[in-house]
Amino acid sequence: MAVTLQIALDFIDLHRAIKVAEEAVNAGADWLEIGTPLIKSEGMNAIRQFRKLFPNITLVADMKTMDAGRVEVEMAAKAGADIAVVMGEASDSTIRECIQAGKNYGIKICADFINNEKIADRLKDIEKLGVDYLAVHTAIDEQMSGKTPFDVLKFVCGEVKIPVAVAGGINSENVVDAVNSGASIIIVGGFITKAANVKTAVENIKNAIKENRAVYTPLFKRVTNENIRETLSKVSTANISDAGHRAKCIEGLYPIYQNIKLIGTVVTVRTYPGDWAKPVEAIDTAKEGSVIVIDAGGTGPAIWGELATHSALQKKISGVVVNGAIRDVAEIRKLNFPAFAKIVMPTAGEPKGFGEINVPIQISGVQINPGDWIIGDDDGLMVVPQAEADVWVNYGMDCLERENRIRHEILSEKSSLGKVIDVLKWEKR
Repeated sequence: MAVTLQIALDFIDLHRAIKVAEEAVNAGADWLEIGTPLIKSEGMNAIRQFRKLFPNITLVADMKTMDAGRVEVEMAAKAGADIAVVMGEASDSTIRECIQAGKNYGIKICADFINNEKIADRLKDIEKLGVDYLAVHTAIDEQMSGKTPFDVLKFVCGEVKIPVAVAGGINSENVVDAVNSGASIIIVGGFITKAANVKTAVENIKNAIKENRAVYTPLFKRVTNENIRETLSKVSTANISDAGHRAKCIEGLYPIYQNIKLIGTVVTVRTYPGDWAKPVEAIDTAKEGSVIVIDAGGTGPAIWGELATHSALQKKISGVVVNGAIRDVAEIRKLNFPAFAKIVMPTAGEPKGFGEINVPIQISGVQINPGDWIIGDDDGLMVVPQAEADVWVNYGMDCLERENRIRHEILSEKSSLGKVIDVLKWEKR
């Protein structure tokens, strides 16, 4: 049985969605999905425009209907959609209304299970109601915790006889899992819609499906806590700030050289100004890959220098952050050891032994706990809370991927950021 490739166009700007759709169809995409954000942004006009531009392509209106089934299916059908989506969690009455309206207006119905916890209880009943397709769907926000749809997909495909679609973080590596689990329709969003080269992305997905083999991709993958460091190595502090809803950075500390990258789990130190005993002791406490973050009150004398750096390198520590003074920066630069500090000065303090290791600290109003992740680059420093690290870094990767696509559109169209993202349209008036 041939597998259908459906492109989920989850844009908020119609002109951007159309551009990606044109590239995807030219590369061999089968169906186009007018995504929920696009429908909410542009209304039924989005479907009308797509029908005009793509007269021979199957159009899926991702209405996510939960009520008023008859009205919403009629709207989608009259605008030109071939398939309308109702939520699997909707009432039986709403789903029946969708099916009946579909028969009246010649449009098929897909029941989308985005809450997979309830799918086993609803599956058979909804199939009996007469929907044309079922969709197993891991929501974007759940993907950010590393969740995938494949286990549920395999169960569903073994339980029903109608075609099953799958959505939720599908890329050229894991699409093989979707096909082998029994999916008839592969719904791909960000891997294609955020790709700088849509043609290559579509071809990679189709080749992976056709040849039943994974095609490597460096991006468009969501990780769990075991892979945080790898993802942080790809994103920037700006991406992480955006991921945390414009999260606050550590202010007033600066890198000692350019093109710096600091990543690691935090070992915290609270010490008195100029007292370098606990910072040195923390080197022995820290594990490989850690970053020592020191609050010395934001003043001198220096509590870190060349000899401490040599010691840290022996332990394979990833860097140091000093809310205070650092010295020997020429030597530290030669050693290529990532270091951020508030002050550079030659005068060192004394090892008095006051302070604590691995206690919560605050620098410029940012809470830092032992075990949190920290990332630093030329823009500054961001702390990623340990308990939410997977979500923060996955949203950070999402930001990076979106920016890659916008950059491509600016350059390929010789346009501007304001025009590409239609900034005037979204201004608060």
